[in-house]
Amino acid sequence: MAALICGSLAFDTIMTFEGRFAEQILPDQLHILNVSFLVPSLRRDFGGCAGNIAYSLKLLGGEPLPMAMLGSDGADYLQRLESLGISARHVGQVQDTYTAQAMIMTDRDNNQITAFHPGAMMQAHANRIGADSRVGVGIIAPDGRDAMLEHAAQFVAAGIPFVFDPGQGLPMFNGQELIQFIEQATWVTVNDYEGKMLCDRTGWSLADISRKVQGLVVTLGAEGCEVWVNGDKTHVPPVKPAAVVDPTGCGDAWRGALLFGLEKGWPLVRCAELGNRVGALKIAQRGPQNYTLDFDPLA
Repeated sequence: MAALICGSLAFDTIMTFEGRFAEQILPDQLHILNVSFLVPSLRRDFGGCAGNIAYSLKLLGGEPLPMAMLGSDGADYLQRLESLGISARHVGQVQDTYTAQAMIMTDRDNNQITAFHPGAMMQAHANRIGADSRVGVGIIAPDGRDAMLEHAAQFVAAGIPFVFDPGQGLPMFNGQELIQFIEQATWVTVNDYEGKMLCDRTGWSLADISRKVQGLVVTLGAEGCEVWVNGDKTHVPPVKPAAVVDPTGCGDAWRGALLFGLEKGWPLVRCAELGNRVGALKIAQRGPQNYTLDFDPLA
């Protein structure tokens, strides 16, 4: 069975600042912030949440179906998907705008500053989810606001269980909209910062949210993750990476593993364990789609 991945396809321009952001930003001068960072290294990668999740899931042996919009400059990304054996039948193209672009700068402590141009992503709601007997699970990852709202409703109408993963798109929604997402979703995933914001805007605790769905996962970076099921929390410890090189795309790598496990009917804790392992592989490589698998995910 395939996994339908609603989210962005983007080009990532990734820069490395060899110092620390905290040493360059004066807290008492934030009202006149004017900083410049020298970035000796720069590269351009294929990215976007849908692309990164699809890469992870394909690597594990799953069948990803990204649903996203590319711009007039998207031919290279279509070729990339074809070379990976990932179907692009749910990928549209808008000719009068650019593909989404992320400019990501990372400092020596792996803190990141990101500027994001949504481009064609803002037309992602033109893609529609219908009944498809080959789709076993879906995910709502960060995307255009209208697309996230409409695709969630379409998943429900099609009877496809899905993960609500708002990511950096969470601030676009008010409390009532987030409550609606949670009540429609089968699972919810957030990082610890997003989890606090989700609780603040909905008025629900993490335990409360976990009782509304089959499971909630809060990723904690280097500390592993928390799996919440029916109000009970289980801490899933991290996997130590061979090296800490680049955090870009680690969350997406984790979510590809989550979809792999969910499609196979695994318990949420086992899915999270696999996610932690894949995330550790990703962080040891530069770029969100350049790591390889060194273990059998079914072992």
